[in-house]
Amino acid sequence: MLEVSKLCKRFGGVVATDDVTLHVAKGEVHALIGPNGAGKTTLIAQISGSLPSDAGRIVFDGADVTDATQHERVCLGLARSYQVTSVFKRFTVLDNLALAAQARSGSSFSFWRPVAAERALIDEARAFAAEIGLARKERFVAATLAHGEQRALEVGLALATRPKFMLLDEPMAGMGPEDSQRMIELIERIRARVTVLLVEHDMDAVFRLADRISVLVSGRLIASGAPAEVRANEEVKRAYLGDEVLA
Repeated sequence: MLEVSKLCKRFGGVVATDDVTLHVAKGEVHALIGPNGAGKTTLIAQISGSLPSDAGRIVFDGADVTDATQHERVCLGLARSYQVTSVFKRFTVLDNLALAAQARSGSSFSFWRPVAAERALIDEARAFAAEIGLARKERFVAATLAHGEQRALEVGLALATRPKFMLLDEPMAGMGPEDSQRMIELIERIRARVTVLLVEHDMDAVFRLADRISVLVSGRLIASGAPAEVRANEEVKRAYLGDEVLA
């Protein structure tokens, strides 16, 4: 589904991603882990198209998207969430989801018809609200939601574009145990229809969800494989996981 070949990004003298080659198979949850500053978010930005690469190639679902814009990649089925929550905070949950669905379908964009008149659009938004666990709060303004609920809404915005592939950048950041559990359950629900590249520091979540794990350190991939292989990799232990995490 995704082939990244020899991808590089430099910021002056800082090498954020260094000759990164990564393959994500259709239907899998592939986790990307590594210490802070390893280049994970930079790599996600390159794949999504929000940050141009200095070198390398990106092929998504058979199409070379190296030079494609971010919105062109979204239209092809590549969606992302952000490390810092990014939702329309003045809008309700339902309006957030309806806007994302409308952007995908182009259902009207009429200046003279209220969006509530788009019954199919609203029904679709309600279905996504239920899927992300916010059915009872669909009329709440996004800014009033708890942190974990806003993170779930952001994933819902990506889902509303009906992607083939989702880039999830630390979806459990700042969450307590209960919210993290709900996010894990949400990812488990959607994995049947969406391929996922997951950046996450919660190792319990990573080893529960991931089919394969890649480890990025100082902009370079040092390991990639099944969770058991990564657990046993001595270089990964030294660079990131440590013995306590794997005990």
